[in-house]
Amino acid sequence: MKKFINQVELVEDQMIAGMVKAYPQYVRKLDCGNVVVRTEKKEGKVALISGGGSGHEPAHGGYVGTGMLDAAVAGAVFTSPTPDQIYEGIKAIATDKGVLMVIKNYTGDVMNFEMAGEMAQMDDIKVAQVVVNDDVAVDGSLYTVGRRGVAGTVFVHKIAGAKAEQGAELEEVQRVAQKVVDNVRTMGVAIRPCTVPAAGKPGFELGEDEMEVGIGIHGEPGVERTTMKTSEELAGILTEKLTEDLSLTSGDEVAVLVNSLGATSKEELYVLYADLYEKFQQKGIKIGRVYVGEYATSLEMLGASVSVLKLNDEFKTLLDDEAKTPFIRL
Repeated sequence: MKKFINQVELVEDQMIAGMVKAYPQYVRKLDCGNVVVRTEKKEGKVALISGGGSGHEPAHGGYVGTGMLDAAVAGAVFTSPTPDQIYEGIKAIATDKGVLMVIKNYTGDVMNFEMAGEMAQMDDIKVAQVVVNDDVAVDGSLYTVGRRGVAGTVFVHKIAGAKAEQGAELEEVQRVAQKVVDNVRTMGVAIRPCTVPAAGKPGFELGEDEMEVGIGIHGEPGVERTTMKTSEELAGILTEKLTEDLSLTSGDEVAVLVNSLGATSKEELYVLYADLYEKFQQKGIKIGRVYVGEYATSLEMLGASVSVLKLNDEFKTLLDDEAKTPFIRL
C-alpha cells in the first residue's frame, strides 16, 4: 500500500485537521470528533447537516459553507459516523428555523442520523430529513436496503442549501430537497479498485481488461463485470440507463455531473463528457448545467460516475445561487 499518510489510525483525524487549516475562512472543527461546521454560524435560516464515512472527499466537509451545508460529520473510512457525533453537529448548527438532515441511503447512515435526530428533538430542536437514493445500478447491496446514495447527493446539498440561505422555512427546504432526490439518478463504473488504509489491500480485484459497471462508492458490486469499453460505448450504456430511469424525453433539460471516483484524470472525464453530450443530443435532451471533476470519490478508485438531474426553473436558479465552501465557490 502506497499512500501519503502517517499512522493508519490517524488518517481521518489528520485529514480533517488539514481541511480546517487550509480553509479556516469556511470551516472549523468541533471538539467532539470529526465534525466540521461553518466558521461563522448563520442564525435565522434552516441549517443543513450531512455526512458519512470518510474516503469520499470532497464529500462532505468540502461542501460546508455559505449556500450549502452548515455541518458535515465524518466517520472512519467507509464507516458511518456515530449518533453522538451527528447529535453534536446538530446542536452546534441548530437555529430557531430547525435542521434538515441530508442522509445517503446506507443502513448505518440512516439508523445513526435518525437516532441523532430523535436525540435533538428531545432538546426541542426541529429536525427533518431526506434520504438520497440516486444510484440506479442496484436495488439493495452490501450496505443498503433499496438504492444507494451516491454523487447525486451533491445536487441536494447545493439546491437545498441555496433554498435555506434564502430564508425558507424547514418544510420548504425539505420539499425542494426531496424534489431533487426524486429527480436525480447516478450510475458509476470502475476499472481499478481502491485500498482502504486500515485494510492495506484492494477491496476487490479486476482483470486488466475488465470493468465493473454499476460499482458502489465503497466498492460494492455493480450490475455487470464486463470487458473494457470505449468512452463512447460507456456513454451509451450510462445514458440509456439514466434517461430510462428518469423517463426523460426529447425537449427535457438536465444537469449532468461527471464525477471522478478518485484517480480518473480530467482528460478522461472530458472525453467521457463529450460522448455523453452527443448521446443526449441524439435524444433531443438539452444539457443546461455541467459539472466535471471530483465531487464524491472512493479514495483512489479508478473510475467515474455520471449523475443526471432533471431541471426546472427553480432548480436552475438555486444551482446558480452563491456558494462559498472549500470545494465550490460561485
